[in-house]
Amino acid sequence: MKTKLLAGVIAACFAVPAMAQSSVVVYGIADAGVMYVDNGGNDSRVKLVSGIADGSRIGVKGTEDMGGGYKAIFNLEARVELDNGRQQAGNLSSNQGFALTNGLSFAGIPGPNGPATSAALLAAVRSALQPTYNVNLANALFDRTSMVGLVTPVGAFLLGRMYTPGYEVFNAADVFESGTAAGWGGIVGGTGGLLTAGIAIRSDKALQYRIELPNGISASLLYGAEKSGYIGLDKRTYGANVRYKANGWDVGAAYNNGTDQDGESGLITTTLGGSYAVDNMKFFAGYHKQKNENSVIIKLANAQLAPTFASPSFGALGPILAARVNAALVDNFRLDAASYQIGMHYRMGAGRIMASVVRQDDKTASNSDATQYGIGYDYDLSKRTDIYAVVAYIKNQNEGQYALGAASASGGFTSRAGESSKGVQVGMRHRF
Repeated sequence: MKTKLLAGVIAACFAVPAMAQSSVVVYGIADAGVMYVDNGGNDSRVKLVSGIADGSRIGVKGTEDMGGGYKAIFNLEARVELDNGRQQAGNLSSNQGFALTNGLSFAGIPGPNGPATSAALLAAVRSALQPTYNVNLANALFDRTSMVGLVTPVGAFLLGRMYTPGYEVFNAADVFESGTAAGWGGIVGGTGGLLTAGIAIRSDKALQYRIELPNGISASLLYGAEKSGYIGLDKRTYGANVRYKANGWDVGAAYNNGTDQDGESGLITTTLGGSYAVDNMKFFAGYHKQKNENSVIIKLANAQLAPTFASPSFGALGPILAARVNAALVDNFRLDAASYQIGMHYRMGAGRIMASVVRQDDKTASNSDATQYGIGYDYDLSKRTDIYAVVAYIKNQNEGQYALGAASASGGFTSRAGESSKGVQVGMRHRF
């Protein structure tokens, strides 16, 4: 009764004619737990974390069956951080990342404090490149999904913010289902953390066509207009996938292509992988290629730093300093890597054991490879509620500072380049 009442209230608030719908459903996930992690430095070792196995959320979705194989559908889904009630998240670690300012120096800058001025400038740039929040930067209400669509006898046509075709294949191949400290995405991307992400999870301003055939084959095509992409800055976004889901198999191939604000080639990914289930076992394998020569974050960072270098105290030196920062950003935001994952599930009654190994092969000059190991146990208390425990370890190399994360938030950084991150997570998840 309460669920039906809440559905009606939400539908009314967003001017959705509930009486005209075949169904309107309120749903969500409440997930939180405790994490003990060693990232070095002064970073807290014990953390209360929202969304470890699954990002906590609340959503409303509905369908109207119009007959003849036609249905109108919508989906609005909001992020909820249970630890503080916000809709934004930042790095779990408080350590500073250094990769994005590698090679950047302000030595020799004239000023009243000499070397102190140079150190303060470098600290300001690093601070700008490590914002308090790096998930849902726009603080959007329905950051996870906001979509309306029409299902027809020849496929579905969707409009709004939604998952990219590449991420759908990536997620299906992830042993830990894109969650916990052992999730595949934990070390996918560059050494700049989430600012150098190696997968576009969603896209704003997207038009998508989807089709599912009776033989288990499905496909998706996505086009994102201007201001599309994960943070709404891409000039254009393209994506496609093809999947086969039948007879124990769930495998696919996908391609995502984003551009920067000027239309230059941005984050491009190719993903292959999936799973095969037999008896109590489920085996996973995946390959993910990432390349980004023109990150959309570079212009965003330059715009944020522009007032600093426009200060009268720098005078004619301001543009020179801004150019020096831009050159460092172009070099350090560059992403060229391949990621590999293998793993398995083994079900025992109401529980399952999960284990995976992930390798991030960095092909840039820094050669900052990383290897992540994870093992976990998930136990169903009921059809809707489970508890879980995960142990994970990341071995960083060279400039790598990857730190253990969760479904709702990136791990951030270890205290030093090449330092390992290790930890344990225990949590509870309820689906409603």
